[in-house]
Amino acid sequence: MLRKLLEVVCVLLLGALVTVPCVQVIMRDVFNAPIVGAEELTRFLLICTVFAAYPLVVDAGENIVMGEIRESLPDRAGRGILLISSILAVIACAFVAVVVALNISSNLNNATPTLKIPFWIFLGATFLGFAGAAAVHLFHFRKPPQKQTTVSL
Repeated sequence: MLRKLLEVVCVLLLGALVTVPCVQVIMRDVFNAPIVGAEELTRFLLICTVFAAYPLVVDAGENIVMGEIRESLPDRAGRGILLISSILAVIACAFVAVVVALNISSNLNNATPTLKIPFWIFLGATFLGFAGAAAVHLFHFRKPPQKQTTVSL
């Protein structure tokens, strides 16, 4: 249920991300009345969309991996590399989430210049994305994604 809710939120964010610049172009070029702050809102929506969708990418096993290197190793070594990379992914995601949480606490009164969107909203999406990704990586220790669903470089 949480996954479906996040998918709906991401679709709405993506829809808004496409709509705002489109409306801005129409308002500016057709009616000669640009929307003040549309660029700032677009950046905000892009940031929120990317980081909100990150746990979904990890859950689907669609994050980029070095598949050829792992597959060229003997089976036992390949599993060891997979375990180490999974542990490092959890640590990295958790570390970023903690750092972002600390930044949120020190920037509670800051806002964007034009629309006055609170800065913690930008960072909140980042925090939720990385914390969610860390949780999904932890869940993958019990039930890893299918090997065929990963993108190999």
